Amino acid sequence: MLLVEVYLAPSPLEGIGVFAKKPIPAGTRTWTFHPDYDRLVPVDLYESETGPVKATLDRYAYPSRKHPGFILFEADDARYMNHADDPNCDVRDEDDHYAIRDIAAGEELTCDYNAFFPEGFEFLGER
Repeated sequence: MLLVEVYLAPSPLEGIGVFAKKPIPAGTRTWTFHPDYDRLVPVDLYESETGPVKATLDRYAYPSRKHPGFILFEADDARYMNHADDPNCDVRDEDDHYAIRDIAAGEELTCDYNAFFPEGFEFLGER
């Protein structure tokens, strides 16, 4: 669940991105896992899906590092956060994400997808 004010807009990185409404100081917790809003989906259920549900999970969910056998689907706009090789958010802790540096109002929030995919996220295709 996002803890900072954001808006969605076209991204120069990929499709739609998440942008800061207000400046976010370095060290600010930007997101936290909240089981009422963020869903842990069993891998076997995910693998049994087809059509639009499967396509949505393929694009917006990622493997849970803390809960093997599950993927994590964020129910809010956090799922639109794009990859950057030099991100401004640290997502290595599955429960809490933080701003690595000051993020200006209007700047896109980004993370390194390799934190979710130890083998590298390209093998699944970029989001």
